[in-house]
Amino acid sequence: MALPDVVVVGAGVIGAACAEALTAHGIRVLVLDRAAPAAGTTASGEGNVLVSDKEPGPELGLAQASRRRWPTLLAELREELGPSAAEVEWDPKGGLVVATTADAAQPLATFAAAQREAGVDARPISTSEAAELEPHLTKAVTAAVHYPEDAQLQPVLATTTLLAAVRKRGGRVRSGTEALGVDRSGTGAVQAVRTNRGRIPCSAVINACGPWSGDFARAAGAPIQILPRRGVVLVTAPLPPDTVRHKVYDADYVGAVASGDADLQTSTVVESTKAGTVLIGSSRQRVGFDGTLRVEVLRELARKAVNLFPFLAEVQIMRSYGGFRPYAPDHLPVIGEDPRLPGLWHATGHEGAGIGLAAATGQLVAELFTGRDPHVDPKPFRVDRPQ
Repeated sequence: MALPDVVVVGAGVIGAACAEALTAHGIRVLVLDRAAPAAGTTASGEGNVLVSDKEPGPELGLAQASRRRWPTLLAELREELGPSAAEVEWDPKGGLVVATTADAAQPLATFAAAQREAGVDARPISTSEAAELEPHLTKAVTAAVHYPEDAQLQPVLATTTLLAAVRKRGGRVRSGTEALGVDRSGTGAVQAVRTNRGRIPCSAVINACGPWSGDFARAAGAPIQILPRRGVVLVTAPLPPDTVRHKVYDADYVGAVASGDADLQTSTVVESTKAGTVLIGSSRQRVGFDGTLRVEVLRELARKAVNLFPFLAEVQIMRSYGGFRPYAPDHLPVIGEDPRLPGLWHATGHEGAGIGLAAATGQLVAELFTGRDPHVDPKPFRVDRPQ
């Protein structure tokens, strides 16, 4: 069996997107994961593909590129794999951001105006128009912005579809294999990945380990600062179709996303799934890798969701789940080759936006790896950027 050109460490959506984009260019890829594909951060995501929550800047540009790329990529994968093998529950349903206090109305309008200058379709609408879009929404709305570009997909299905394409092109995916570090050649470049199942020769390795990326980078001898940030989601019992029609969140969500505060932050996010369940989030808290589900967090999420959609007070919560997001202190992903160790690449630090940013991230990694012109400016994401 031919040795891989590239070993991707991490079989979540970011690692899968990188592997898919590389194999599309004929590069031999092996994807490793110490558990199973999509079993970590990806399985804990809501599947958001958003432009509405990002202020103008590099991350928004990456999000816009990824939002454009996802439908095209999914169409290509359906053509290659067949419709049933490439079903990811893509839903371009749009988003609705609302203010529920007088003080929040102007900041929401200002934020949307700045996004429009950056090319985002951000449409201020009246409170009555918001009620037409979401009939069960609270009557306390003071301002609203409609984001038609926001979308959703099922993150586990998206990941397994990307990996199916990798396999079809001759790439391999190996579960239960933990990457322990890298071996260097006489010139100091990567020449192999060390794992708990032996040594794998390769010319490059991509660190797509999500919240554990900092650990792998240190083991490889090129440390980066990626921290785990825990989030929790509530899941309701199935509801009738169109009960919640868009991704709906309170305007304070944008501030929580951008904050680096280690303390618990919660903001109201409500959206439905194809199965009829409603997902309720979101929380952010830096607690290391402590996976304890805290009752006070669940209670706060439920309380704020009822404030946004009062009917939820009568709806049963079926389950809750949590996970760790890869958090970079400057809130930008780390994408590209590490100048300290030739052959070591990073694709991590996307925090809660990994699903939405994956398509463009994979494309950017493949462009940089093959020497093609990048479709977005890679400089803001380089590992040695100014902090």
